[in-house]
Amino acid sequence: MQTVVVGAGAAGLWAALHAASIGPVTLVAPDPAAGSSTALAQGGIAAAVAEGDAPSAHAEDTMAAGAGLCDPRAVDALTTEAPLAIEELRRRGMVFDEGGAPTLEGGHRARRVLHAGGDATGRAILRALVASAREERRIHWRPERAVALLVDRGRVRGVRLERSELESWRVILATGGATGIFGRRTGPDRATGEGMALAWDVGAALADLEFVQFHPTALDVSGQPARLLTEALRGEGAVLLDAGGERFMARFDPRGELAPRDVVARAIALVRDETGKVYLDAISIPNVAARFPTVAASCAAAGLDLAHDPIPVAPAAHYFTGGILTDLEGRSTVPGLLACGEVACIGVHGANRLASNSLLEALVFGRRAGLAPDGRGPSVTPTEPLGGPPRPGRAPLERVRGAADRYLGVRRSAEGLDAARSVLIVGGPADGTNAPALVAWLLAAAARRREESRGGHFRVDFPRTVDAWAVHQVVTREGWGKLPAAMQAALEP
Repeated sequence: MQTVVVGAGAAGLWAALHAASIGPVTLVAPDPAAGSSTALAQGGIAAAVAEGDAPSAHAEDTMAAGAGLCDPRAVDALTTEAPLAIEELRRRGMVFDEGGAPTLEGGHRARRVLHAGGDATGRAILRALVASAREERRIHWRPERAVALLVDRGRVRGVRLERSELESWRVILATGGATGIFGRRTGPDRATGEGMALAWDVGAALADLEFVQFHPTALDVSGQPARLLTEALRGEGAVLLDAGGERFMARFDPRGELAPRDVVARAIALVRDETGKVYLDAISIPNVAARFPTVAASCAAAGLDLAHDPIPVAPAAHYFTGGILTDLEGRSTVPGLLACGEVACIGVHGANRLASNSLLEALVFGRRAGLAPDGRGPSVTPTEPLGGPPRPGRAPLERVRGAADRYLGVRRSAEGLDAARSVLIVGGPADGTNAPALVAWLLAAAARRREESRGGHFRVDFPRTVDAWAVHQVVTREGWGKLPAAMQAALEP
C-alpha cells in the first residue's frame, strides 16, 4: 500500500523521493512546492564539508545554540549525515555558489554554510527537488488540502482531503511550522500549524511549543512586510547600529553580531526600546547588492539601497522549534503517523535553532522518515491535566496574530501569557479544527508553565535559566508531561 506525504517543501519532497524506493507515494499539497518556507529560505544549508571542519564541531555548535535542550543523538544524526545529504543534492543537480565554498553565520565556529543564488538557497533546493520528484514515476501529486487523518483501531490509515479520501499504510506530515500565527513574521502566510492540529486531533503528542525562534533582522519599515535580511550579511561583516549610529552588540555578547539568534534578537528588541530604532549596516560588504539580490530587492521595494543605506530592522517570528513529537525515524506517538521538517520536534534544535540547520534537518530527517520501517514510535504518559479547554474557540486569524505579536513574542510575562489564553478562547464554540488558535493557545500555555528563560523563550519575570527546567514539555489531549533533555533515550521502547 502507498505512503501519503502531506506537504511539498524540502522535507516533504525529500521524504517522498526516499519513500518511493519502498513503494508508491502520493504527495498532497494544494499548490505543490509553492508557498513553502523552503522557497523563502535566504540562508544556506550547514554541513561540515570544508577542510579543517568536522561533524563533531558542527555538533558542538548546534548543542551550544540549543541552550541545554538539544538531544545528542538527534544532533549526531543531523551533523554526521549532513555531508551525505549535500552529496546527494549535488547528484540530483544542485549547484552551490562559488564552487561550493562555505560561508560563516552566527553561532558557527567555521565556514560551513553553503549557498545557492546568493541569498536564494531555498528556492534553488526546491527547484532541484521538484525536478527530481517530477521524474520519479512512483510519486503521484494531489493538489488538494488534507483536512483530517483517518484512524482505524488506533492507527492512522490515511487522510481525508477536501474532495476525497486516500488510504495508506502510513502518513508523513511535512506541512511546515506555525509562524503564520504571528502578524510580524518572515514565513509564509499559510504556515499556521495545520499539521500540528491534524496530529493533535488523533491524539499525537506535541513538544517544545514555547520555543519560537525570532529572526533578529527583519525589515522594519511602516507599511512594508517584515522581509528577512539574511544572517549571512552579518557573517560577511554587516553590523548593528542603534538610533545614534553606535554599535551595541559587544555589550550583550563577546561574539557580537555573530552571537546566536536568540541573543541578537533580544538585544535588538531592548535597544529599539532604548533608542527607538536599530539599523543593519551592510555598506562595507563588497558588491553587497549583487551578492544578496533577494535582500537588495526587498530593501529597494521599501525605498532603501542596501549598498548605501543602513536598513532599519527588528525581530520577527521565523522558525517554530516545537512540533509533533517524533523519534529519529520520524515516528509519532500514534502508529502510522510520521512527521519531518519544521512540523516535527525531534530534539535536534533544543531551545534555539542554530543558523542554517533547518534546511539540513528537512533533508536528514525527511530521508529517515521516508525510509522508516513500520514500528513502534515514542510513548508518552501525561502526568498533569491540560489546565484549559482541549480545543480553543474559533478566534479569527487576525485576532490570533494580534495576540501572538503582543504577548508571545521575544519577551513574555505571566500577565501577558494569561491575557493571550483569554483572548484565544473567545470567539465561538469549539467545533472543528482551528489550527492557528489551537497552536497559539498551546504555545501560551507551555510558555506560562516554563518559569525560566532559555533559548527562544524569554520571561521578563523569570529571566534566568533554571537547571530544573532542562526538560522538554510534552502535551497531548490528556495533559502535560516532561521528558529529559536527552529525549531520545527517554523515548526508547
